Amino acid sequence: MKVSVNGEPRELPEGASVAEVVASVTAAGTGVAAALNGEVVRRSAWESTALRDDDRLEVLTAVQGG
Repeated sequence: MKVSVNGEPRELPEGASVAEVVASVTAAGTGVAAALNGEVVRRSAWESTALRDDDRLEVLTAVQGG
């Protein structure tokens, strides 16, 4: 299936979860948020939230600096 991840098209296996895609984008354990089709997905739901063809997933990572 085709999914947009951070604005880039990706080919993913059927049933791929938000958690799997987040892990492929960043190794950060904290400071990460995910939005599926414009709606924030709670971290507790990442494993159980399956992606579908043409979904849009945004993975955001907090960055500190000064």
